[in-house]
Amino acid sequence: MTASTESSAPGSTARTRVRRLPELAAQDRATLHAVLDDALVATVAVVDDGQPYALPVACARDGERLLLHGSTGSRLFRLLAAGVPACVTVTLVDGLVLARSAFESSMNYRSVMVLGSSAVVDEADKQAAMRRLTEHLMPGRWAQLRPPTRKELAATTVVAMPLAECSVKVSSGDPQDPDEDLDAPVWAGVVPVEHSWGEPLASADLRFDAEPPAYVRGWRHGRT
Repeated sequence: MTASTESSAPGSTARTRVRRLPELAAQDRATLHAVLDDALVATVAVVDDGQPYALPVACARDGERLLLHGSTGSRLFRLLAAGVPACVTVTLVDGLVLARSAFESSMNYRSVMVLGSSAVVDEADKQAAMRRLTEHLMPGRWAQLRPPTRKELAATTVVAMPLAECSVKVSSGDPQDPDEDLDAPVWAGVVPVEHSWGEPLASADLRFDAEPPAYVRGWRHGRT
């Protein structure tokens, strides 16, 4: 079963309906977009000759599609370019939830699963797609870089996975301990997981003396 339109709600197909803790399912596309926009890496899973493979791949949302790029020699990208069915997941961990028992302890997280087949981004759109990926991963960088060479473009495959059939799950808040555990002398709460950028380190072969560009320093105060 596949989604009928790109605007269908997350979790609206038999394959994507959240069955475990369905109350955590998010059904609005704004949440779907927000999770993907915060993600730098997706896990892409395919089956080749009966063997499942799941690999991390840099990603960027471009409207109602997810862009992925890799080497033309990569088995994964040869399969994706051929349109084999794939499962793409993103998980962002926001905190550790410390309950009064190991059983009730958990994580606060935001996750997305996308099912479908990808298509190769055509040559007319390829450089724009690479720019979108670069700007998502390293905001402000593309304008300072030299353009990709023909050889580099030829060595790179960019594919787009439609966000047509997907699910979104969000867990947040305090531990949900049963009443009989509430009097236990055990601290309970949430330890947030914070993602931050460190001080930029110049390459050892940098041939001029300069401070990191302002846009790089700006990443420490929020990437746009």
